[in-house]
Amino acid sequence: MSSTPLSAPRSDPVFGPIGLGCVTFGREIGETEAFALMDHAVSCGVRLLDTAAAYGDGASERIVGRWCAARSSSGSRVIVATKVLPPYTPANLSAVVQACRQRLEPARIDLLYLHRWDETLEAPGALETLEEIASSAGITWLGASNFTLGQLDRALQRQRAAGLRPFRVVQNNHNFAVRALDDELLAFCAAQGVAPVGYSPLGAGFLTGKHRAGVVPGSRFDVIPGHQRIYFTPEARARLARLEDVAQRTGHSQVELALAWALRRGAVTVLVGGRDRSHLDQALAAVEFRDHAALAALDDVP
Repeated sequence: MSSTPLSAPRSDPVFGPIGLGCVTFGREIGETEAFALMDHAVSCGVRLLDTAAAYGDGASERIVGRWCAARSSSGSRVIVATKVLPPYTPANLSAVVQACRQRLEPARIDLLYLHRWDETLEAPGALETLEEIASSAGITWLGASNFTLGQLDRALQRQRAAGLRPFRVVQNNHNFAVRALDDELLAFCAAQGVAPVGYSPLGAGFLTGKHRAGVVPGSRFDVIPGHQRIYFTPEARARLARLEDVAQRTGHSQVELALAWALRRGAVTVLVGGRDRSHLDQALAAVEFRDHAALAALDDVP
């Protein structure tokens, strides 16, 4: 398997190597725990807070908004990203973005993603409406999440042909087992000026090996069964076996290796979520991982 050579992590000038994923807020952890996690993230230099309208049916956005209100006097400027689901009709786009803004108040949306590809994006007026919304709401960046290279390329071509602001960020699944930010897409991003952001660096727990004997009750694979069809494949299981082998031979933990691998894959900003500060701390530690031979051994896969 060919792959991009591993290098030291290159921080995006805006987002940095790590962003805080807020998917657990209001679903797996409450407001008190979420506030503590955001406080810790900012104290460690993390500036990107990534949420979505779909996270906890809006609960995550509300928690992020209340945290921003409570910390408004601290002087800490964070970048707030959120995502909206299809359909991307003009009427629905206007309504769902307005709802996001209300839940996040007083925080401003800095980065707005379309949460996944949908054919309604190709209907007349969809991209134009997105541009109008971004301009009127003071949104700095537009992003595409869970888009393939072909889908992103088509959207960018249409935006540029119409004189609209292009997508500047793409956010996809990004881990050692399942790579939706593959080498071809990363090369495309570099050429087009699109910042890649990756989520699930541990595969929602898959790469820790916790589901070897079956789905752990109460885990994300249990709460969101859709994860099972993504990771319970022969290819992903083979990658997990490789990770386990390299971890055993090198003495590094699977978590350490998986996080370091994700952080050293080009210029990707890696979103790290969790239920407490220890999950963020292990990712921050992985930024300093220096055993390049161990990481190279991971990619020595037929």
